[in-house]
Amino acid sequence: MNPIIAMLKENNISDQQIKELFEALTQNPLAAMATIGQLGLPQEQLQALMGQVMQNPALIKDAVNELGLDFSKVEEAKARLNK
Repeated sequence: MNPIIAMLKENNISDQQIKELFEALTQNPLAAMATIGQLGLPQEQLQALMGQVMQNPALIKDAVNELGLDFSKVEEAKARLNK
């Protein structure tokens, strides 16, 4: 299991909330960050997770694929942010 998804599940985040989070991430990464903040995750776990993602950005792609979402939407959102 992807470490991002595993950490969310360890903190009692439902499968539905996880899917909604990654759907938000694929559509609007800035909105997804607000959603993450509302999940009530312990700050130290959130920081460790962000460190993992910064060191290995492919974790997001893996999680999106594991959830059956379209990763090309992440790339489109990234391109919009870079404009």
